[in-house]
Amino acid sequence: MPRLLKNFFKKGTTYGVATSDIKSGMDWWLVGAIIPLLCAGLVTMYSFTGDNSFASHQFIWIIFSLAVFFLVSRIDVRFLRSTRVTITLYTAACILLAFLFIVGKVSHGAASWISFGLFSFQPSDFAKLVLILVLAKYFSRRHIEIANMRHIIVSGLYAAILFVLVIVHPDLGSAMIIFFIWLGMVMISGISKKHLLIMLGIVIVAVSLLWNFGFKEYQKDRIRNFMNPLADIHGAGYNAYQSTIAVGSGQFLGKGLGYGTQSRLKFLPEYQTDFIFAAFAEEWGFIGVLIMFSLFGIIIWRIIVNTERGATNFEILYGAGVAVFFIVHITVNVGMNIHLLPVTGTPLPFMSYGGTHMVTEFLALGILMSMRRYARPVHKDVIKNEFIGPQ
Repeated sequence: MPRLLKNFFKKGTTYGVATSDIKSGMDWWLVGAIIPLLCAGLVTMYSFTGDNSFASHQFIWIIFSLAVFFLVSRIDVRFLRSTRVTITLYTAACILLAFLFIVGKVSHGAASWISFGLFSFQPSDFAKLVLILVLAKYFSRRHIEIANMRHIIVSGLYAAILFVLVIVHPDLGSAMIIFFIWLGMVMISGISKKHLLIMLGIVIVAVSLLWNFGFKEYQKDRIRNFMNPLADIHGAGYNAYQSTIAVGSGQFLGKGLGYGTQSRLKFLPEYQTDFIFAAFAEEWGFIGVLIMFSLFGIIIWRIIVNTERGATNFEILYGAGVAVFFIVHITVNVGMNIHLLPVTGTPLPFMSYGGTHMVTEFLALGILMSMRRYARPVHKDVIKNEFIGPQ
């Protein structure tokens, strides 16, 4: 049984939750870790933009996202357990992604945005959250049978449809996140080693097909540059090369707020979105990065703590999916900034410029906070039957 589920049967708890904590409200540890990251992103944008438009626009999105977070946390979200609701949301996500073929706004080579004039919406961010809900619903009654290959295939089809709809636009970064959300939730549900090896084989075949028939030339250039970063530092490898310089030049204490030359002199492209980690590291140095990682660590820790307090399998698996969502985003963004991973356009949670991903992140956490509110004690035998079946 996965370690996450074992915590539910510890002595002295009821359904894995201390009775005194069952009706606890907002997780202020989580909020307290998020606020400094929001401020760090704003300060970094403010210090490098002449008219400060990025910082001012981002501030508006932060206020709106926080409003969504606190509002959703007060709503009883148990309706999301309904199969009808999750399938409706999944269908809506597919329709929105398909709609991009007609009205998609091209940005950096990908038609992944729907423009509404004053703001744009990226459906792939919504699709990531919907996939977590769908997989949580699917596995909530089937994770005991995860050894059956059929459940891995069916869950994989849910992810594959979204993956294909995203990759064809093409949006390699979002497609990667969708794949890793599915992989992470399958592994949490208890996949066997044999099936894991089979999955890895399928992934290798799929990647080979994508390389020959799916990837655009600029996406191939990013991967080639990842393998040989110095081959084209004035072309495809320019972004990764400059971000590596920016991170390294921060050294131990950083250059100071507003003195990051790579960003200030425009050597570092997209410093407000994809490469905000590099811009931050150049100004704040190793100490600042260490504090940033500590805050992200607290966020993941609090997500896991709240996940263990889930009222049913659905809440537990949803929380696990949210944890995977943030871990993958952080890992991919930092990895591409220090040239350990290809550049894929993945934002850094709570820090990168952009409204859609910010709202999605706070919506995901708002749902988790709502689940925290209605966690309640249930007799241990009832829960044991739900998790491992009647004896």
